[in-house]
Amino acid sequence: MKHFLRMLAQLFFYFYCKCLWSGLKFAMRKLTGRCELQRICYSTKPGARRTKKIEMSLKHSKNKLLQIAVTVHPDAVEKTIDDIIVLKKIDPDTNPQLGISLQACLMQIVGYRNLIVEVEQLRREQYSCENPDHETMLLQLWKLLKPNVPLESRISKQWNEIGFQGDDPKTDFRGMGLLGLYCLTYFAEHDSVTAQQMLLDSLQPKYSKMDSLEWEKKKYDKAIGYSFAIVGINITDLAYTLLVNGALKTHFYNVAPEAPKLVHFQQLFCYLMQEFHKFWIEEDPFDIMEFNRVREKFHKRILKKLQNPDMALCPHFAASDNILDL
Repeated sequence: MKHFLRMLAQLFFYFYCKCLWSGLKFAMRKLTGRCELQRICYSTKPGARRTKKIEMSLKHSKNKLLQIAVTVHPDAVEKTIDDIIVLKKIDPDTNPQLGISLQACLMQIVGYRNLIVEVEQLRREQYSCENPDHETMLLQLWKLLKPNVPLESRISKQWNEIGFQGDDPKTDFRGMGLLGLYCLTYFAEHDSVTAQQMLLDSLQPKYSKMDSLEWEKKKYDKAIGYSFAIVGINITDLAYTLLVNGALKTHFYNVAPEAPKLVHFQQLFCYLMQEFHKFWIEEDPFDIMEFNRVREKFHKRILKKLQNPDMALCPHFAASDNILDL
């Protein structure tokens, strides 16, 4: 009985708030002479603050046209905005900026949804040794990270030197598919200095009294650092999770003037790799077995940053600008 009464109270509260909000919107429309979309655009600065409010308003509208506006194809955005202006009986001549502002917001909203689809496709596509493009990209990753060290063979223990677990990296990509390889290769190609320095750091003990001869005797997987490639795949997973659960809307709506693209996701990955590198050093874990603890703590730190509606994690990303000199 108590459970039923609690559910009844929650249902009543929901409808009460919904009716109250509808009444408030109607009153504001009468008082200001502007619809909710106009009020948002005229009173909220561009970026995540405005786009999130526009997205919320469209999703919770009673009108079907407004509800489906957030799911239209990018090519249909301009026509959708025209339809909204007609529906809301807004005079474009006296509100010339409104259409431009709404179009920018809707491009970001639609672009974010499409980015999720694109990233998900890459994640689901498994690495195949039979695909020459996959093989070329993997070998390119080695050349970018170890430009002066030739890879002796495709199946080799040398892969451990850049942080893979076994003789064949394809098994390490199972969780994140091609997405992990795309991100690692982008980082190594577009900021090779930083990537190579981080790889070197990851293979070094941070605080050790061992001399160089003793260190040379240690295996790569016993280093006090971390496995660069495996951590990269884990950070790809973290970025993917943030994207899918909507946490990255704050960042992308503040960074991408229109639709966020895959390159924005890859740049974010570069930023997260660098930040995790610094965070790992700050945490000073005893060994790699503490990775999950450090990763979870890092995840919470990023989520906290994204709670700031003005946050842009890497507005002008250049990882080598802030690399730590260990």
